[in-house]
Parts: sequence; structure tokens; C-alpha cells
Amino acid sequence: MKNKIILFDFDGVIIDSFEAAFRVVKMVDPSITKERCQSFFDYNINDWKKGLSEEEIRRGDEEFFGRYLPTLERARVFPGMEKVIAELGKKHTLLIISSTISSSIRTFMERNKMTEYFNDIMGNEVHEDKAEKIKMVFEKYGVEPKDCLFITDTLGDMKEATSVGVQSVGVAWGFQEKENLLKGKPLSIAKKPEELLNIVSNYFNKK
Repeated sequence: MKNKIILFDFDGVIIDSFEAAFRVVKMVDPSITKERCQSFFDYNINDWKKGLSEEEIRRGDEEFFGRYLPTLERARVFPGMEKVIAELGKKHTLLIISSTISSSIRTFMERNKMTEYFNDIMGNEVHEDKAEKIKMVFEKYGVEPKDCLFITDTLGDMKEATSVGVQSVGVAWGFQEKENLLKGKPLSIAKKPEELLNIVSNYFNKK
């Protein structure tokens, strides 16, 4: 079933990075709360750029990524995720679709010896809209929405996947709580990485 595509979000799904991202946001706005920061991910995280000039966007990106990307050197893979990814990669094509920069994701994956599992990494510089990146996947791999499944930890990602006909699986260990993820009507919500194996298998076996 290598023609079946599993799309992975990176932050909050593969790596434990919310606290690092929250600390960086708090440097910019000390008054921000954890709940407010989490709510940013109810939508496309790049929505903050709407109405701003190119210079303001450039400065904002440089300020955030300049502080955030170095933290990836200290980030850890969620326990159990590498084993699950390796197992899923035996039967399916795995891709990463993220709002983090592709080169930084690739460096992290190389350092953790996980690059071999993924056919492609599509970061924020590829396109700032994940729905558009999923469309690119359709075109590049010759697949339809039903051939894809998006594993994510945010409501915003689920909304984007739904907009192009792709179902999502939520994970309970990421940026947002289960109660919020349920608003996106995911196929299922995994409480631990190992549960993804049965969820994915059951989904594609029905197709």
C-alpha cells in the first residue's frame, strides 16, 4: 500500500516542542498565556501576517525563527514515535507537512537518524498554507484525498485537511488538548503513539 500517503505534522506530533515555542512567543509578548498561545493553532499559524507589510512579516519571521529554530537542537522525539514511524513506513509513503522551515526539520531528522523514513519534507517556505501543500502531494504522487491521512495535533491543521477532502487523526500529546481537537471531527484521537498503527491500518484497509 505504498500508494497510500501518511502526512505527519512535525512540531507536537513527532517532536516535543510546545514549551520551546511558547517561551519564544512570550519573549515577544510577556503577557501571553499558554491558553492564548494554544489558540493560535485553531487556524493557520501564518494568519498573523494578514494585513502586515512585507517588512513587518520579514522581521516577525526572523524574530521567531531566529529564536525558535536553535531550540530544535535540544528537542526530543516523543517516546515511541520513531518506532511507530518506522513501522508505518514499511507499508506507506510518509511525508512531513509543517510550518517549520524544511532545512531545520531535515537537520533534526538527520541528527536523529530518521531521514530514511520520509519521502519528502514540506516546510513553511514551500507554502504557508498546508491545504496547498496537500494539493501538491496529490499532484506529485498521483493520489486522491482518500489515499491520504493527516496526523496532527492542531485544529487548524484539521480544518486545512478537511478543506481538501483529507481526513485527520489527532494526537493527544501535542500543542492542543483533546477537547479542542474534537471540534475538527478527526477520524480518531490517539492517546499514545502506538495507537496510530491500528488507526492507520483500519482506515486504509476499509478503502
